[in-house]
Amino acid sequence: MNITLTQLLIFVGVIAIILTLLVGFAFKKNKSWFLSFLQNYCGVLFIISGLVKAVDPMGTAFKMEQYFGEFYYTFSETAFSFLAPIFPFFSKYAIAFSVTMIIFEILLGLMLLLGMKSKWTSWAFLILVGFFTFLTGFTYLTGYVPNGVNFFSFGQWGPWVESNMKVTDCGCFGDFIKLVPKTSFLKDVVLLFPALFFVFKHKDMHELFSKKARWAILGVVGIALLYYCFSNYVWDIPKNDFRPFKKGVNILKQKEIEENAMANVEILAWKLKNKNDNTIVELPNAQYMKEFANYPKADWETEQVKSEPTVKSTKISEYEITGPDGYDISEDLLLEEGYTFMIVAYKLKGEVDTKEMMVKDTVFIKDTSLIIDKKTYEETIKVVNVIDKISDKKVKQETFTWNPSYQKAYIEVINPLAEAAEKAGIKTYAVVGGAGKEMLDDFRHSTQSAFPFYTADDILLKTIVRSNPGIVLFKNGTIVDKWHYKQVPSFAKIKAEYIK
Repeated sequence: MNITLTQLLIFVGVIAIILTLLVGFAFKKNKSWFLSFLQNYCGVLFIISGLVKAVDPMGTAFKMEQYFGEFYYTFSETAFSFLAPIFPFFSKYAIAFSVTMIIFEILLGLMLLLGMKSKWTSWAFLILVGFFTFLTGFTYLTGYVPNGVNFFSFGQWGPWVESNMKVTDCGCFGDFIKLVPKTSFLKDVVLLFPALFFVFKHKDMHELFSKKARWAILGVVGIALLYYCFSNYVWDIPKNDFRPFKKGVNILKQKEIEENAMANVEILAWKLKNKNDNTIVELPNAQYMKEFANYPKADWETEQVKSEPTVKSTKISEYEITGPDGYDISEDLLLEEGYTFMIVAYKLKGEVDTKEMMVKDTVFIKDTSLIIDKKTYEETIKVVNVIDKISDKKVKQETFTWNPSYQKAYIEVINPLAEAAEKAGIKTYAVVGGAGKEMLDDFRHSTQSAFPFYTADDILLKTIVRSNPGIVLFKNGTIVDKWHYKQVPSFAKIKAEYIK
């Protein structure tokens, strides 16, 4: 289902009107029709915004990791560098922050609907909207910050360029609705107005049910939300998949469609900026082709203005798996006939330690040696390597300590599945994010995994399946199904239900 922000806001408005009429005529609790409508509108909006993120709390955690990473590098280069170390700590617990924020957002929306603790709720709503405005504002404004320039170096900001943005999507509505950063920012700026209105007029908010009933509703909903969030990442993958790697999608065909759409975009105009006086000129493509000699690159920066592609690009356009020789083998894997299992691991869980070790370093020199043939007694002189000296040498070597429960997932779940699949003639391979050859070899040895390990971008792998490790079943390049490693069926069941 494709829905736009405008359609969503209209839907929220209709629900808010119905609820406001109920508050006024059925419950007879409203003191101000306008304020009741705002309570219901903002409450419903927050509940929907939180629910679509609760479907995929790990996705929100990944987005928060991106923000924390950007904040670390941004603050570390300023007078506020003392704040930088807190962001890696936050990143480590991103999933906890994600679940907490999602549940808090939904409960806050519910408290607005109920009119519960109006003063506290008003201030909490203002603070949360302010926090969202800061995030979306940072996302959008980084478009003005050229590469190599710190965000706080305002004097070096330039014209807004989409590719300058470090976080390209705020994740306000998860993967349910993708908003461009400017739209997200303006949405949150608009929400600041009702947030401030609530703070000043909280005494006039409607209040539904008794105090005990409101707390009971809040408690039951909170427990249910915690369970729902956990069910979508701790022991299973999200039931609703809004990402491009859905069941039934042929990756190779969709990638070709997206790439062709990108290749067929038209250059409509050229935006030119004078390096000396910052004058900006925009010329139609045909005119620029005739006059480009008047705008030498030494004096002018150029930017193409292109038409929108007929098919919007998704993460499928970036689908690339690298083999041990460093080449892209994604097409070869997708062209495999029949069924294949792909084990997805965006990160191998463990600790990497670099130690200095002493090894013997042998130095050879060239020398001549008299060689006598035992049969003919002929003498020949040959140049050979002889040991000159042996000394101790310090070398750095990486050692890996793997998470025991993570190893167990491979030994007890993944490996038996792969072994059964191999006996049935079905290939299994693993794709890992951010791992070098030594790390892969060490992990394979520690888990005794017999299938090959390849590498890919970790963000791509996080998009494919929200489990580490996760299992994807392909048939001729089409996704048949995906599983969390804690929910993967036995091979016998998979064979009975899927492999035909």
